[in-house]
Amino acid sequence: MAYDLQEQEQLDTMKAWWARFGNVVTWVITAALLAYAAWGGWNYYLRSQAAQAGQLYESLQKAVTLKDAAMVQRAATDMQQKFPRTAYAEMSGLVAAKTAFEANDLTAAKTQLQWVAKHGADEQYKAIAKVRLAGVLLDEKSYDAALKELDGNFPEAFEGIVLDRKGDLLVAKSNIPEAKAAYQKALEKMDSKNPGRQLIQLKLDALPGDAVIVKKAG
Repeated sequence: MAYDLQEQEQLDTMKAWWARFGNVVTWVITAALLAYAAWGGWNYYLRSQAAQAGQLYESLQKAVTLKDAAMVQRAATDMQQKFPRTAYAEMSGLVAAKTAFEANDLTAAKTQLQWVAKHGADEQYKAIAKVRLAGVLLDEKSYDAALKELDGNFPEAFEGIVLDRKGDLLVAKSNIPEAKAAYQKALEKMDSKNPGRQLIQLKLDALPGDAVIVKKAG
């Protein structure tokens, strides 16, 4: 095919540019295509993982219904090993911990709660795990370890619950002044309509000395 002089010059210029930069452009395009393919593959992988995890979670729930504690623990452990990045893993850990606690298996309950507290991605699930773990440690009389679980920041909705559990631990350690302060702060943090306030007030009133009734506006 014949080109006029201007077209030939443009073609020569393009060839020269491609000879100089073409390899780099090819690599950039290839990398972009691979990244796009990888992203699509990763999304497919996540969807596939969620679907499989959902099926395993159904099996766990059936085991709960059948009161098969051993099966519940196996299903939860399988979930954490195979699908640790899914919300089902955290949910399974909490369910398995509750089942173990009801079966008086504190070791299994503690193991499940520790996993959620350490590996969980959802801050609320982690908060639930830490509060319940502190309760298990309270039953084991590991008061300092339990208080350590309650250190750090928690979602606002859990602040009152955390302070209530701290009060329980401080009472167990016979630290009555700090226990009172924890219960009082718990009442301050809780909404006035929260039914848990009544129990906290009862615990506060039962402590030696004058208990202060703290009311929250609203």
